[in-house]
Amino acid sequence: MSRRAAEAVFQGLFLLCEIRGMLRETAPLHSLSTEQKVKTTKTLEKLEKQISILKEELVS
Repeated sequence: MSRRAAEAVFQGLFLLCEIRGMLRETAPLHSLSTEQKVKTTKTLEKLEKQISILKEELVS
């Protein structure tokens, strides 16, 4: 595994932890405020980028 792929794994895990934290804050109904939705959307976009890096490094 390349260094870039390894970094993408760790960054992706960090981003998933951020999403997990958001879910814990909004439990049990997980009703997100507008601000939380914006933050979650940005986090998911960053996570998608890390997944793209992993696909590029490991599958291509």
